[in-house]
Amino acid sequence: MRPARALIDLDALRHNYRLARELGGGKALAVVKADAYGHGAVACARALQGEADAFAVAAIEEALELRAAGIRAPILLLEGFFDAAELTLIEQHDLWFAVATPWQLAAVEAARPAAPYTVWLKLDSGMHRLGIEPADYAAAAARLQALPHVREVVAMTHFARADELDRDTTRAQAAVFDEVTAGLGLPRSLSNSPGLLGWDNLRNDWARPGLMLYGLSPFPQPHPVAARLRPVMTLLSRVISVRDIAIGEPVGYGAHFVAARPTRVGVVAMGYADGYPQFAPSGTPVAIDGVPGELIGRVSMDMLTVDLTDHPAAGVGSVVELWGAQVPLNGVAAAARASAYQLPCALKRAAREHSGG
Repeated sequence: MRPARALIDLDALRHNYRLARELGGGKALAVVKADAYGHGAVACARALQGEADAFAVAAIEEALELRAAGIRAPILLLEGFFDAAELTLIEQHDLWFAVATPWQLAAVEAARPAAPYTVWLKLDSGMHRLGIEPADYAAAAARLQALPHVREVVAMTHFARADELDRDTTRAQAAVFDEVTAGLGLPRSLSNSPGLLGWDNLRNDWARPGLMLYGLSPFPQPHPVAARLRPVMTLLSRVISVRDIAIGEPVGYGAHFVAARPTRVGVVAMGYADGYPQFAPSGTPVAIDGVPGELIGRVSMDMLTVDLTDHPAAGVGSVVELWGAQVPLNGVAAAARASAYQLPCALKRAAREHSGG
């Protein structure tokens, strides 16, 4: 069996959820969309069931997977429904959903469900992706509140640049949200992970932690609150071959690495088809049998190479940590000019092993 595997620490997941709830000061949705950012949505939701106030996913397919696995807590569809026909499934499985466009609002008005809906009405406070325009928001909220088949309306918005702590954009969006929702009497939801970690004055009724649940920081620089997170995923594989090359000899496609000294090269069963970033350069950190090391050469589809020259005890079978407790994923992402969001979501083929459930 291929030795690539991802170890998922569910105790760390619970720790991070509790931190998010503490920072938010109210309730918190556990965002488990995109298969829990590559960590396994069903296993993560089961680990948080009984503790998380609710869960959030992108689309109804993800919600139905959780319901089929026995998750009974509320589940919010962050993008709402893509077709009015989905409202039947929403009612059947007691799902919450966002309304972010005029056509969704009209579809809710036209529906006649047997059980009332919980609707999260999204305001476009400046991101200009999804959301009701500020000038139309109060009227949209009133239309929903007037419907006998709407149980509750929650006001929400989404920050565009909360990971940029030196910009005023986040405070400006929060000010728009406060102004538009003032006097509506609605529960409110503002903060995603960077909003929770980096902006301590934006507490509301519902927080929406995503990336931070998995122990990852949204910030490019060290941050004291993000430092309290515990990494959830450790990506491991093993050395499958060792060879010695002389000064001037290249390694891998394109001769991106040329040995400047006699070099002992370890080949590792991990590549971009597993989700490791294809353009991680030589020097990207790894750990070899627990000792810091580095990648050399170009990452291939199924393999990558590491420098074993200063690891005389390492050889075939040595364990290589690609990211985790010893090798922070944020550092790998920075080296590869990728984002911490992208890397775990791209994970595939490596077997996931959950512990602490």
